[in-house]
Amino acid sequence: MLASCANAETGETVASTADGAPFVISEVTTFEEPWAIEFAPGTPVLFVTEKAGTVKFIDTATGTIGTVSGVPEVAYGGQGGLGDIAFLPAEASDVLGQRTIYLSWAEAGADDTRGAAVGKGTLVCGEPEACAIQGLSVIWRQTPKVTGRGHYSHRISVSPDGQHLYIASGERQKMQPAQDTSNTLGTIVRLNLDGTPAAGNPLADQGGVTAEIWSYGHRNILGMDWDAQGRLWEVEHGPAGGDELNLVQRGANYGWPIRSYGEHYNGGAIPDHSADDGFAQPALTWTPVIAPGDMLIYDGTMFGNWQGRALLVGLGSQALVEVAIEGDSASEVSRHEFDRRLRSLAQGPDGALWIAEDGKGARVLKLSAQ
Repeated sequence: MLASCANAETGETVASTADGAPFVISEVTTFEEPWAIEFAPGTPVLFVTEKAGTVKFIDTATGTIGTVSGVPEVAYGGQGGLGDIAFLPAEASDVLGQRTIYLSWAEAGADDTRGAAVGKGTLVCGEPEACAIQGLSVIWRQTPKVTGRGHYSHRISVSPDGQHLYIASGERQKMQPAQDTSNTLGTIVRLNLDGTPAAGNPLADQGGVTAEIWSYGHRNILGMDWDAQGRLWEVEHGPAGGDELNLVQRGANYGWPIRSYGEHYNGGAIPDHSADDGFAQPALTWTPVIAPGDMLIYDGTMFGNWQGRALLVGLGSQALVEVAIEGDSASEVSRHEFDRRLRSLAQGPDGALWIAEDGKGARVLKLSAQ
């Protein structure tokens, strides 16, 4: 699909759409190992986290690229490094100025251990090419820190009412902790905006980190978003097969590693879900996997046919996957192949779709209606 893209740093080179896709692709610029992209609400400014530990931004209206200082030190390596970025929709303004910012990252611990962390600070932008994060402090830590460099997840999503943070906490490739609610590995946690456990969480009366848990039995969540009904959906990696799209329910157990539609990488069997297994059932699964990098539920106007649909970008599949949501179930509608792994996506203020590729020299692409 992208064969005709020039290797431009900026300047919007229009690519072909030979597969009949309902969009044209413009190559905007490149970044080094981008992990998350997010528009500051109310602005055309797209912020980009780079896994090695930098945050940059591009004013998509002018093409100006800038750097953000005040970023934390990260445990870079494997799947770890700087992760997600989030803003509060309630602070939307057409001037960057000053606003709350949340970041996630892999944080080093004692004895060669690591874990995800989320920090809250104030983003101050006083110059066209420079912003600074002031007062950044850790408000949540994945518990416990363990060895290894995989499955941090650490996606951040703000609830539609703007009152809570939902954070995906991967099971760190340790499997069994996802069924143990005395820790937060393999969970989605629900927090107040200051990082404290939110009232009404299903296990709040147990205290400690257990009080943070909203759902559990997850493997490696890499995308979360909300539908028009205010329901949270997430997409997670299965093992060898069995990637899942799940409707997230309060207190639900999604079964990993006891149930999966995939199998272990060594060929070992994992029982499939059954109607009476007591676990929440995925709305949609993929075998072969799509290896999702991120997900959003589209609510813009540029692409009318995408309204209310989940859009997923794939790493191993190198594809943009369109999924229709119908009640509690879902089905794949279309798949558009690209020529590189796709890591993250964001919806622009005008409804255009923005995609960041994965890895070194990764392009940021803008998808616009034809």
